[in-house]
Amino acid sequence: MARGRSSSRRSGSRGRHVHRNAGNGRFTSKASARRRPSRTTQERVGSGTSNRRTVYRSASTGRFVTKAHANRSPGTTIAQRV
Repeated sequence: MARGRSSSRRSGSRGRHVHRNAGNGRFTSKASARRRPSRTTQERVGSGTSNRRTVYRSASTGRFVTKAHANRSPGTTIAQRV
């Protein structure tokens, strides 16, 4: 073990990352997300997420988009609670 490090592998880490298909919202594997980056997104789940507010993101760029844009492009946008 390295000097000055705690025994936990990811100290300070809150939650974990998962991948979702932007079209149907289903969970996908990391490999699948790598094959189709414009149709999948990565998000953090677990402790540290309040889930109070719904926001919309483009799956290809990760940028926030308006609700109207998300409704026009449901296959390439995701709704996310933050």
